[in-house]
Amino acid sequence: MKKIFFVLGFIPFLAFSQNDIQGVILETNEQKSEIPITGANVYWLNTAVGTVTDFDGEFTLSYKPDYKNLVISYVGYKTDTITVKSQKPIRHILKSTSTLEEVVVTSRNKATAKSYLQSQNIMTVSSDELLKAACCNLAESFETNPSIDVNFADAVSGTRQIKMLGLTTPYILIATENIPSIRGAAQAYGLSFIPGTWVESIQITKGAGSVVNGYESIAGQINAELVKPSTDKKLYVNLYGGSNERLELNTHVNTKVSDKWDTGLYLHGSTQNKKHDVNGDNFMDMPMYDQINIMNRWQYTNPEKGVVSFINLKYLNDGKQTGEVNFNPDTDKGTTNAWGSEIDTERFEVSAKLGYVNPEVPYKSIGVQTAFSRHDQDSYFGLNIYDIVHNSLYANAIYNTLIGDSRHKVKTGISYTYDQYDELVNTDEYSRTESSVGAFFEYNYDNLDRLNLTAGVRVDQHNLLGFFVTPRLHMRYTLWEKGVFRASVGRGKRSANIFTENQQMFATSRAINIVNSGGDIYGLDPEVAWNYGVSYLQGFNLFGRKGDIAFDFYKTDFQNQIVVDYENPLAVSFYNLDGASYANSFQTEVNYNIFKRFDLRLAYKFYDVKTEYQSGKLDKPLTPKHRLFANMSYETNLQSTGGHWKFDATYNWLSKQRFSSTETNPLAYQLPNYTPTVGTLNLQITKVFSPKFEVYLGGENVTNERQDNPILAADDPFGANFDSTFVYGPVFGSMYYAGLRFKIN
Repeated sequence: MKKIFFVLGFIPFLAFSQNDIQGVILETNEQKSEIPITGANVYWLNTAVGTVTDFDGEFTLSYKPDYKNLVISYVGYKTDTITVKSQKPIRHILKSTSTLEEVVVTSRNKATAKSYLQSQNIMTVSSDELLKAACCNLAESFETNPSIDVNFADAVSGTRQIKMLGLTTPYILIATENIPSIRGAAQAYGLSFIPGTWVESIQITKGAGSVVNGYESIAGQINAELVKPSTDKKLYVNLYGGSNERLELNTHVNTKVSDKWDTGLYLHGSTQNKKHDVNGDNFMDMPMYDQINIMNRWQYTNPEKGVVSFINLKYLNDGKQTGEVNFNPDTDKGTTNAWGSEIDTERFEVSAKLGYVNPEVPYKSIGVQTAFSRHDQDSYFGLNIYDIVHNSLYANAIYNTLIGDSRHKVKTGISYTYDQYDELVNTDEYSRTESSVGAFFEYNYDNLDRLNLTAGVRVDQHNLLGFFVTPRLHMRYTLWEKGVFRASVGRGKRSANIFTENQQMFATSRAINIVNSGGDIYGLDPEVAWNYGVSYLQGFNLFGRKGDIAFDFYKTDFQNQIVVDYENPLAVSFYNLDGASYANSFQTEVNYNIFKRFDLRLAYKFYDVKTEYQSGKLDKPLTPKHRLFANMSYETNLQSTGGHWKFDATYNWLSKQRFSSTETNPLAYQLPNYTPTVGTLNLQITKVFSPKFEVYLGGENVTNERQDNPILAADDPFGANFDSTFVYGPVFGSMYYAGLRFKIN
């Protein structure tokens, strides 16, 4: 704490150690009198150097001769940019937006943007970035993002899982419009239940994140903002077809019902009904499946009263079949005739959001979020049975206000969660109910010039986890122009859903062992971890082109973790951590606009993820220590009368990864200690004929990287050594696709 107070005390000295410029910001009322504006934002264009006006509308701001354009903004007023040629005092009058005519501003936005101003380390991924790949669902939307790792969970289910900071999906709070959505029973397959075309943007937060969204986040937060009926296209159609005979159709139909109500119907259908066995092991390389996904979305907007509201109704039906090529579920289910699996999921969701902004006092607002979902999965994997029904209720109320002026912002509120689980694991039934009531308070100090600090704390009373406190702190400090240092620390706590989060274990012959320690959830204790992070972001101009470079280091330190132990090849064991478990993540990333409309992104990532197993402290299996990433995108002249082209390429290289031990297996079923390295290349070309119509053609893994024998003991699927979880790379090989997009505004 002494170091923090020293930094805070040092800031005023830094702020006044340079030449300053002073001024006053005013408005005029109906009597033409000039009134000071308190809390107006004043900052130098294309920098993070800024401040806010005091109670008298006055400000003092650092000045350099190369600072030319000063931006002045305030809610409800036209944002002005004025040219400054000297240090003479500035006197400026803002005009209310109610007196202005409509102004249309166009610009080229970055497909992925990092903030120079926020205290949290947040990256915003726009819909333009999502279009760089086929992006058929949320799980596939991170292929061009180096901060998220995407890999297959096993060799039979085709499920893609993501990792952040070296940790898997359960340690990441994944939300839809800030409502936690991929949790509980949805952990294994939920990312594939959100079609990519429904997503307007994605916000990726490294570190523990905000206390407003709950206590479960440990490695980070991912929030998917959905398209809005009032701004989405009246008609949008996306057709997709792959060489693996995967077909998809996405259709959006939006209608303006009245001057305040808009509604949208969003339909997604996908199918793959061809059996593929490229490596000849008699197992399908990917499942056959059919998915129907429907969302009806309503939006109410009343700007005069400061009200906006959304109501979402969703229904999903997803059926998968996988296993041996000759498996017939009608005759072979529950027998040893052939190994097969079916995973049938039906899910219903309803959610609502209500936001109110006081028209007279814009900085005061109230938001209410509610959601209910029912997730019903029936599945079997060979002779293993796993069924789960999960009913979930979530409610969150948030109040926003200022203390004094816009430098001091406060969020506070209460939340409630309810989860009811019924699980069948072979012949064993597991049922439990979790409920919690919590309250949170988050304070943000932002002077724009140097410091942005967010300090939050929440308290929760949970029927199984007890009473606990969750503190989190984020800080951004601007060292110099476009040079931003960030630091964060936060605590997370969660109950581990050991079966639904590790469903790949059912596609093995391993025995399941739970080392009961007297805890309330499967006899185990809750998981608790601290996350610490520092990062540095520097923007630059090189040869007249813009770029940025970032360095991140994050450490996740578990006080308790439910260890998932695969080191005995005949069993998977779950037990409370006894010793140390941590995940260290270092990443450096460079983004540079090489020439007009040609962008390059390079990244290197290092992981050090270790856990204390019963056999000793070991690297986490199938986690590469090193990863190299490159993405290039180019777009031809947008003004061309014949349309324009988009070209995108993404390369990923993964270093060797540790296999969990197989040394006690028969020699024929033993694996080496480490995997080979893996390199994959994805390409896509898009021809935009007009704002209404475009076609795209692409290839995934065009270098045809392939793991030849992903299933251990595939020749004896009901034997003791059968295991489909040793997957470190692509199973299918190259896959090519084509599609079209049609839009009517």
